Amino acid sequence: MRTSWRTAWQGQEIVIYRDDAAVDRVNAQDIQRVVFVHQGAGDSPGELLYAIVETADDVLVLPDYTGFAGRVNFERHAFWAERACVYWVPQRHAALPARLRRGRWLLRSAEPAYARVPRAELGGWLDGWPLDGPQTWEQRKWRRIENSRPFSNSAPGQLRA
Repeated sequence: MRTSWRTAWQGQEIVIYRDDAAVDRVNAQDIQRVVFVHQGAGDSPGELLYAIVETADDVLVLPDYTGFAGRVNFERHAFWAERACVYWVPQRHAALPARLRRGRWLLRSAEPAYARVPRAELGGWLDGWPLDGPQTWEQRKWRRIENSRPFSNSAPGQLRA
């Protein structure tokens, strides 16, 4: 039988479930930064691969199958917009230590599995990522629309045809 993962808001906490058992929780007010790692341009929810959730002491690695990007991020746009702590990075620039990556084998992806690790262990890795943001999914969408218009002013110094 396949293990199912999910995340959900419970009051001010984000709870991570494995099957029907709560295995971890994080107080939403303790979150300092969320980094969405995406493939391609990151323009659609299907391109999100995993999220890195940073607190003062820990880093949670939440793969797409946990539902963090959907149920947690998209349900509370106002919360994330007010916090201004959501960033984006392409997969090719988001290296993680080998122990957090799953190897490619038949149908498994090389993306990381769920993990909570001390912030000190990943701090150096995360600091080297070229982050885009802070911006929520909605802000990102509107910036993309603005940038697609001819003669857009949203990207200074960038000429458009």
